[in-house]
Order: sequence, then C-alpha cells, then structure tokens
Amino acid sequence: MALKSRTVLRIVVIAGGLGLLAWKQFHPHAPATDAADAVAETAPAKSQAAAKPATWKRGRLTLTACELGRPDSGLTTAAWCASFEVPENRDDPHSRKIKLNLAVIRSDAQVPAKDMLVFLAGGPGQAATETWPMIAPAFEPLLAHRDVLLIDQRGTGQSNPLDCKAADKNDKTGAVAGFDAERLRAQVVTCLKEVQAKADPRFYTTTAAVADLEDARQALGAPSFDLVGVSYGTRVAQQYAMHHPDTVRSILLDGVVPNQLVLGEDFARNLEDALKAQFARCTAEPSCKARFGDSYQTLYQLRDALRANPHKVSFRDPQNYQTVERTLSDDALASVVRLFAYSPVTTALLPLSIDAAAHGDVGPLLGQAKLISGDMADSMNGGMQSSVICSEDADLLKPRPQDANTILGTRMIDTLQAVCSVWPRGTRPADFHQPLKTAIPTLLLSGQFDPVTPPRYGEEVLEGLSNGRHLVLNGQGHNVIAAGCMPTLVKNFVEKLDPKKLDASCLDRLQPTPLFIDFNGATP
Repeated sequence: MALKSRTVLRIVVIAGGLGLLAWKQFHPHAPATDAADAVAETAPAKSQAAAKPATWKRGRLTLTACELGRPDSGLTTAAWCASFEVPENRDDPHSRKIKLNLAVIRSDAQVPAKDMLVFLAGGPGQAATETWPMIAPAFEPLLAHRDVLLIDQRGTGQSNPLDCKAADKNDKTGAVAGFDAERLRAQVVTCLKEVQAKADPRFYTTTAAVADLEDARQALGAPSFDLVGVSYGTRVAQQYAMHHPDTVRSILLDGVVPNQLVLGEDFARNLEDALKAQFARCTAEPSCKARFGDSYQTLYQLRDALRANPHKVSFRDPQNYQTVERTLSDDALASVVRLFAYSPVTTALLPLSIDAAAHGDVGPLLGQAKLISGDMADSMNGGMQSSVICSEDADLLKPRPQDANTILGTRMIDTLQAVCSVWPRGTRPADFHQPLKTAIPTLLLSGQFDPVTPPRYGEEVLEGLSNGRHLVLNGQGHNVIAAGCMPTLVKNFVEKLDPKKLDASCLDRLQPTPLFIDFNGATP
C-alpha cells in the first residue's frame, strides 16, 4: 500500500477511539436551554436578521452554542464551545500564546451534578471534539446527570494543530516497498518546516496538556473531574491524577497504557499474541479449519512471498468503485493486518481475507484496509504524535531483534527512531514513567484480544490502585467502553464509586464475533 507522509508518521498510532467504536451509532444531544444559564440573544422582531447564538456562562468562560462535526461525515452533535489562551511554553508565561478549543456536552438534567466528566482522546494525535461522535453512545447514560468536557489537546483539532498539509500534498512518490529511513527523515524535515512556522513542537507534550487541562478546570469554576481516558488518553488521565489528585473524583481507563510503558517498544509482540489467539479460534472451529486450514501459517507464507517479491496489485476502491493500483509488500501486509486486528468485527474477516489474498484476490484485504486507514489518518495529527513520543519515549526504546521475524517486525522502533532523529524533543519530568499509585476509585477496561494495549497492561496499572478493578471483556479488541452493557456499568461506577462491588455479570453475555467462512458470514 502507498504510505503518505502522514500515514508513515502515524504508523505508531495507538488509535484510541477507533476499532469497534467507529461502527457504533451515536446519538446527538440537544444543548440544555435552562433559562437561568443560557440566554438567547435575538434581534428585534421587526428586523429579519438571524438570531445571535445562545451563550452560557460557566466560571470565567462564556460558551456559545455550536455543532461538533466528525471529519468526512454529515453527523453533528449539539454542544457549547469556547476557546481560551495558554502559553505555548508552560515554563514561560510570557511565551507565545496559543488558543485551545474546548466544548461541553450539557447534561439532560436541569441541575446536573457538580462534578464533570472529561473525555481524553487517544492517539496520540486525536482531537476530543472530533472523536466525540464515535464514543458518544458510551456516555449516553452518563449525560442524564453530568456534563462532559471535551478539549482538543494542544497540537490537535482546533488547538493550534501541528499539521503538515503541504508535506502531504507534495508527497507523490506513490507506493513504498519497504522501510526507507532516509526517505522518511526527508519527509519529516519537510513537515517540520511547516509546523515550525506557527509552533515549537517541543512544547506539545502530555505534561503540557495536563497543565492545560487544569487551567480549563479553573476557568470552568473548578469542578471536580471524572476522568475517562481512552488508549493514549489513559496516559493523560494518569498523569493528571498524579499531579492533581485532589481534583479527581473517579478514573476510568479504557485500553490501558501504563505510565511505565515505552510507547512502541512491544507493539510487535502485542500484535503477534493477538493474532495467535484469534487464529487459534479458527483452528479450533471445524468449519473454519476445513475452509482455511492454518490461517496463521497462511499469513506467514503470504508475508514471506511478498518479502521475496513485492509487486503491484489492483483492486476496487470500496468508496468510489474505481480501480486502484498499489504495491503489495510485506510492510504493507503488516500494516493492513494490524489495522484489522483492532476490532472484533474486522478480525472476524481476517482468515477469509488472508486466504483470498493468498489466492490472488487482494480486494477484500486492501479494500477494507483503505476504509479503516482513511478514518485513522483523518483523525490523527502526526506532528503532535511525534512531539509526544519523541519527548516521552523515543530515547528509552531498545532494539528488539527477537521481533525481526514477527509480522510487524522491528519497523515500529525503526520508524520511531528515524522520525525522532529529526523531530525536536521536549523535556520529560523525572517521575513521568513512575507507576500511578492512588486510592481514587478507578475502573480499568481491556479487550481480550487487544493487539495494542493487552490486558496485562491493565493488570500492571491495577497493582498501584487500592480502590481499583480491572474488567477484561471476552472476545473484544481495542477500546471496549461501548461494548455490550459497558455504558450502563460505567454509569453505575461513576455514580456509586465502588468498583469492587460493581455487578459486571452482564458482560458474561459478550462473545467473540463469529469468524466469516465466506462473504455471506459465519457458519449458521
């Protein structure tokens, strides 16, 4: 597959909010119209001028009625929006000011609870206001009593995004047959020149984002926070709780990233473990084994063939039905398989899609991958992602020769090291990678087959929690907050703050998505 510069920069994506959430229907909430809070300012009746937007005063901020849209979609959500300034360099109050984009989804209650939910998006590189429509169903029960705060983390969305639009536009080199460090570094240099025209990438880190979040809390009247972090957002939540423990009422971490983790170091192992477990399901199911044999072995045979002979292939674009030509290589195969592994829905298609590709029909594999990767690329800011990983993790990465023969191989570490040899690095606090230790009520969520943040990560974080609990959802992948009865359990947790007594028996009904035997579906 062709890898544009933004896709290469985003190959390290943890992709919070993606996976199964991308297929969930969201339900927009109309903003509350409590006359005591929201004042609709309208022109005199005799004039036909349009009414001015409603406003809402909360703390020091005046928010305006707005609509949150999802990129490349007509879906919108009613919200209340504001922007506020913070210093780009948090250590220098007189440094350049940047504007952060903030939105509040108002509760259905006339008098909502005093504490406020905070959705912390994944990535690193996703914007909370853009990701919200995908995760909104998980918050549906919570909106009955609580407002939800969304902030586009600095460098994403409308918070001074570290975009490389010119670099993307100028990258017309087409397909890439393998990892090319020099070419990648040249792309990063081009991107960096564009970013530095409006930002200093050293200051777009998790630590700076935590300080921004506290400034926002103060500006909103200093409510206590219920933190809901998804994927990379779980790192932000833990860092905030470590530095502002008295302001946090509860913590929910979905797709847990331990503070101790060096991002990217064991992604190859995690993907391998998930693929083995998923393909073992096919081997254990008579109809699947009879149809595909050993899918894990077929995957590696296909990988070896492409490593020896990368070649151009054609398939129908699933969005416009036009014929697309790409170079299929072992690198491209690894990226595609990794995308499929995030969600139980697409994972169920893997044996069938790999078998088709092995027999010369790449359409099912590359067509579906184009849909997934398109959503991912459009929702991820590669510049901000580089600032975070290069500042917080890259210098701690260690070579892993044991990964060389896995599907993902060493390309993740190789890519990060190439990018970070060019991208400026910010500072990292001495205690940044210390484990979270807290008595704050905390609920951890993991998917059984998560290829990025496996359940063992949740167990690692649980060791430091005296009032915590870890739920592993059967048959699920990356990000599970919207799966099955999970939204109701999240509501009960936030309301009662007793994770150890939470009745999670409804999760017993969750099962893996049946594996597809053909394109009509699974065996009846």
